[in-house]
Amino acid sequence: MQNGRSRFPMLAGLILGLVMLYGIRIDAAASDTKEYLDSLNAGIFSIIAPDSGSSNTEAIEELTQIAQEAASQRSDLVMADVKQALNVRSEANEDSEKVGLLYKDCGGRILERKDGWTKIQSGELVGWANDNYLLFDAEAEAMAGEVGNMIVTIETETLRVRREPNTDSEILGLLAQDDELDVIEVIDDEWISVDFENDVAYVSAEYVNMDFHIDTGETMEVIKKREEEAAEAKRKAVENRNQAIIAEGDDYRLLAALIQCEAGAESYEGKLAVGAVVMNRVRSGAYPNTISGVIYASGQFTPAINGKVAKVYDNGNILDSCYQAAADALAGASNVGGATHFRRAGNHDGIQIDNQVFW
Repeated sequence: MQNGRSRFPMLAGLILGLVMLYGIRIDAAASDTKEYLDSLNAGIFSIIAPDSGSSNTEAIEELTQIAQEAASQRSDLVMADVKQALNVRSEANEDSEKVGLLYKDCGGRILERKDGWTKIQSGELVGWANDNYLLFDAEAEAMAGEVGNMIVTIETETLRVRREPNTDSEILGLLAQDDELDVIEVIDDEWISVDFENDVAYVSAEYVNMDFHIDTGETMEVIKKREEEAAEAKRKAVENRNQAIIAEGDDYRLLAALIQCEAGAESYEGKLAVGAVVMNRVRSGAYPNTISGVIYASGQFTPAINGKVAKVYDNGNILDSCYQAAADALAGASNVGGATHFRRAGNHDGIQIDNQVFW
């Protein structure tokens, strides 16, 4: 009995040390946290319960294994922590080739870590980034929660979008396979509310895949191609001065198309706010420095991801108020200060205009 009492503080200290050592990692394990904590409790109980049927040594080994398994389940999310764009390199050193850029608020998945560097995958970009400019675990998850959003991808040939969450409700439109929409709320196992043409609508959960979306980086090849296309457009405009207005109007029309997709049903103030966010990104240095670059880089806007912006741009069926908002935003007008993000109001603090919040 005396020996048992003398060992207990040592065992308690070991338990506390394991929890302190692995606590953060256990917290970072998203869906498995409860399972690991239940297992941890079981391990602790097997140490202190006199009739557990196992020795203290066996219980300590079991607890150590549980903690190590929890540690292995740490989040593989990584987020950029920069005011400007972060260079991603081919090797884990500053002298190696630059293979791409990770913009502000972009994220990815950890592939490998060594010597203060992390190999990441962010969209099509794969390479090494300096740990000094990255966030991991709980900090990365907190930032992702701030700047990311849930989207649904259609997994059937055609899917009906309904006004209410039932099959007898009015059909508002049809979605094609691989179309994507922003999620507003998961209603139940059968229905998900989505942002459809700036209004709340519903789709069947059975025919969609729901995933968390964060902005991703770009390879140097993609950046170079975009810059070459922009330079070619300017060159053609110089060759024929009559085309200069058209060349300059491309961005104007593209911005107006995005505004229509993101805020077509909103007031003029809501439309201007969307245009201002795009222009704030263009000017910030933390994102691509062109309107087309901001709109299309890493799929930063859902209507750009699902091709809706391109369709609106091509058919030219754009509201005059969207053109006016684009023109005013291009001229420097902003009713949201330096905001670089927006989403449907209700789950984020910021400047609310109509049904969206800007920050």
